[in-house]
Formats: sequence, structure tokens, C-alpha cells
Amino acid sequence: MTFELQYTDQKSNARAGLITTDHGTIQTPIFMPVGTVGSVKGVQLTDLKEDIEAQIILGNTYHLYLRPGLDVLEAAGGLHKFNGFDRPMLTDSGGFQVFSLSGIRKLKEEGVEFRSHIDGSKHFFSPERVMDIERIIGADIIMALDECPPGTSDYAYAKKSLGLTHRWLDRCITRFNETEPKYGYKQALFPIVQGCIYPDLRKESAEFVASKGADGNAIGGLAVGEPVEKMYEMIEIVNEILPKDKPRYLMGVGTPVNILEGIERGVDMFDCVMPTRNGRNGMLFTKHGIMNMRNKKWEMDFEPIEADGNSKVDQLYTRAYLRHLFHAQELLAMEIASIHNLAFYLWLVKEARKHIIAGDFSTWKPQMVEQVSTRL
Repeated sequence: MTFELQYTDQKSNARAGLITTDHGTIQTPIFMPVGTVGSVKGVQLTDLKEDIEAQIILGNTYHLYLRPGLDVLEAAGGLHKFNGFDRPMLTDSGGFQVFSLSGIRKLKEEGVEFRSHIDGSKHFFSPERVMDIERIIGADIIMALDECPPGTSDYAYAKKSLGLTHRWLDRCITRFNETEPKYGYKQALFPIVQGCIYPDLRKESAEFVASKGADGNAIGGLAVGEPVEKMYEMIEIVNEILPKDKPRYLMGVGTPVNILEGIERGVDMFDCVMPTRNGRNGMLFTKHGIMNMRNKKWEMDFEPIEADGNSKVDQLYTRAYLRHLFHAQELLAMEIASIHNLAFYLWLVKEARKHIIAGDFSTWKPQMVEQVSTRL
């Protein structure tokens, strides 16, 4: 994997770049639709590629390990062959999901023991095991196993957790370096910066991660309950240290405004379930603001969902019809909303890139923040 930094905004840290993998190139800044179990929920492959124009999607190691399982994925030739997505993919380590199972997991130096949320069966993730699993899944970019402590963690716990994450990172790197990709194309390993909301721990972690010389680096443990101002502060601290010639990935974030603020602070890659999860509940993100499609105000509105939207569903269906589908609990409602929201998110980062290249990102961004946060 290579990264070419092409443009940097003169009045902020916003950047435009190009990531090249064996499955294709990715223009940054980029948003990655989340395909937790190998599918982006409610979205067909043709829509994902041709309408939404996803350049890269994300899969979840924890969920894919449990279902369909490693035997199936390996027999298929990896996740690309299994789900038919022939563009770049990224897998997280499963750490966030495992540590969310606070009542059914045990954490120790060797790794983490947990019980499946599906059938209660017992499993164990060590740094080495996670590297082996991610080799079998076969994503282009794979993440190191880390502990993701709650945003409200006290300093003592955050410091102890960070030490464990750093020791696990060294073990991940060792295992990654002593193994080979399984399917004839290269994989890149990204370490993850942790440290909660404590500036000294974030600095320590960013310096440790930067010293590893990885192909790219991630920022984890944010948008997990801390105030949004703290999240932005931590991004600024970390990005002052992480190498400028490598992509920076902010994990699990977030709203359109979060993404614009992250781009301004030098983040290149984002993922979040929000566009599909909120879409399935009737919330649409648009260039002009946020629409709750369950509201009565849309009942007799026969205008297109978004006349200047970037997805075919925006002009194909009316607001009144989409509201009707939600109230009738039709699956089509969730599909339309998911496609619309993902297309909007991909448009947003593409537009940000365009303005970074044009040199007017700093004047465009505050206007867009105001527009996308308006309640319609």
C-alpha cells in the first residue's frame, strides 16, 4: 500500500491524497461504508459500486470470525471473493466489539477471552490470533488488536490500558511480519492510537505508533462518550505527531459535521454505521440539513427526496412516498434511506477533496457545517 499526499489546505490541516492498494486506488479524504458481516446492511453490491460509488468498505473481524467463519472465508478465497466487492477493503481487529461485551469477556495480558453473542460459545483473541484471522479474511488494510476503553475511563485505567495496547501492537507487528498474505495480494497493517481524553497519554501513544513506521495509522477510542470538543482536541494532538506522509484513519466517526471537523484537522479516512443505522430509522442527511422522514410534514410533499441529491433514489422517489414506506414498515424504506445517506456521505468527502484542491476549503467548510446541521 502506498500513500501520495497531493494537496494541503493553506489555512488548515485538511489534505487530499491517494491511497493505492492491489485492489485499486482510494481518493482521500474518504468515507468507508461499514459492511459488518461482509455486507453493507440493506444495500446491494451494484448500488454500492455504481450509485453510492464506494471506493473502499469495512468489514468486522469479530462478526466475520463468528459468521460465516474462517473455514468458509478461506475456502472462498477471502472476503473479496466471498462478497463480490473487488475494490479495497479494510477490517478492524474486532477489539471494540469484544470489549463492548463487558459482561461476557475476560481481559488478560495474553489476550481476551469472550463468549459469542450468538450462542454463548467461548473464544479467545490474542494479537497473534487476530493477525491470523485478518490474513484469512484478506482485507487490503488490517488493524492491530487494541483495547478500546470507555470515554469516561479514569486516568489510571486509561494508562494501564494504553500499556496493554502498546504491548499487543508489538506482538501484532511481529506476527504480521512472520506471516504472508494468503491470496496473492499485499496487506497493510495499521496501528491504533489510544489514550482516552488525556493529552499526555495521546501524545505517548501517537509517538509510540509513529515509531513503528507502518503504512498508515489509526486514531481509536473517540466518539465513545466523551464531549465532542475533547474529541477534536485529541485529534489535533495526535495529528501533530503522526507522520504526514501516511494516511490517518479516525475510527467510528461520525456525523457529517464530525467528518468535516476531522478533515480540517488532517484526518484522511473515516467509517461509521450512522448513515445506514440512522437511515433505517428514518433520518436522512442532505446537503441542506437533516430530515426525519417519519414526520407528518412530508405526508403531502411530492417533491423528490433531494432534487440535487447524488443518488438515483433521490429523484426516483418522493418525500411523501418515502414517509409512507416508513409508516407502512416496508423494507424498501430502509434500503432507500441507506443508499441516500451513503451517497451523501461519499459526496461530502468528495466535495471536501475538491475544495482542498481548489484552495478554498476554509471558506467552504463552515458554510457546509451550517447547512448539514440544519433540521428541516
